[in-house]
Amino acid sequence: MEEEKKGFFARLKEGLTKTRNNIVHGIDAIFSGFSEIDEDFYEELEEILIMGDLGVNATSKILDRLKEQVRSQGFRKPEECRQLLIDSIREQMDVGETAYDFEKEQSVVLVIGVNGVGKTTSVGKLAAKLKGQGRRVLIAAADTFRAAAGEQLAQWANRAGVDMIGGREGADPASVIFDAVSAAKARRTDVLLCDTAGRLHNKKNLMEELKKMNRIIDREFPGVHRENLVVLDGTTGQNALAQAREFSQVADLTGIILTKMDGTAKGGIAVAIQSELGIPVKYIGVGEHIEDLQKFDAGQFVNALFDVKTEDE
Repeated sequence: MEEEKKGFFARLKEGLTKTRNNIVHGIDAIFSGFSEIDEDFYEELEEILIMGDLGVNATSKILDRLKEQVRSQGFRKPEECRQLLIDSIREQMDVGETAYDFEKEQSVVLVIGVNGVGKTTSVGKLAAKLKGQGRRVLIAAADTFRAAAGEQLAQWANRAGVDMIGGREGADPASVIFDAVSAAKARRTDVLLCDTAGRLHNKKNLMEELKKMNRIIDREFPGVHRENLVVLDGTTGQNALAQAREFSQVADLTGIILTKMDGTAKGGIAVAIQSELGIPVKYIGVGEHIEDLQKFDAGQFVNALFDVKTEDE
């Protein structure tokens, strides 16, 4: 497990190279280009952070905290506050241990997201991750709208070594959820992962579909821990933030799976999403392999972003 963790950190670090070039090199240029901390210094820093997809809200919070600490500690030179900046970004991203309670409880997890973001793949990877923790996992293929979605999910279920319910194209998604909930109860499943359709271009239908699914789960599986995870493509930057905002209007989102973080220059969006919407990034994906989805670790992410050396290296 420790080797896997170190391997993932190395891949995360490599995957964030473009983001690091986009954000950190700009920050380094500001820190070396200014001889004192003044308003011009803060303005340049603000521009770099916003351009790096950290977003206006997160950037404001980070800089407000930085200014307050610089004042209280009497710093004058930019290099004195570089670590404060890193710590401030890390603080914006900490999700806390309770974010993963559903992994330990009997849970139903709805996974939503538009086509092409890696939603079905993420369901398969999460199933493998949970099974590796000794959990009994069942997958519901309730994305019956997209052609071949069930077939793709069946392949991932097979790779993860878990059972799947549904998958027939054109079937009623709510009926798939009903069958999956019945099976989960009968088999004493720990976590039921539901791959759902994500049609943001038709929000009314999506909302009705999700409401119907939720009614069935509430009625058939009362008291079960509920989780709604939205999958977002990290390479799309501010578009990912817009999608999260849209989905939050049709579902009570409890977390985010951020995919395709390997090779994107827009990795700063992870900071923006949590700050803007208050929805934690719970998992991060940095590759195509089944083990390339891991719990989001704010410390690891910021260390990889700023190329901070750790004791493990």
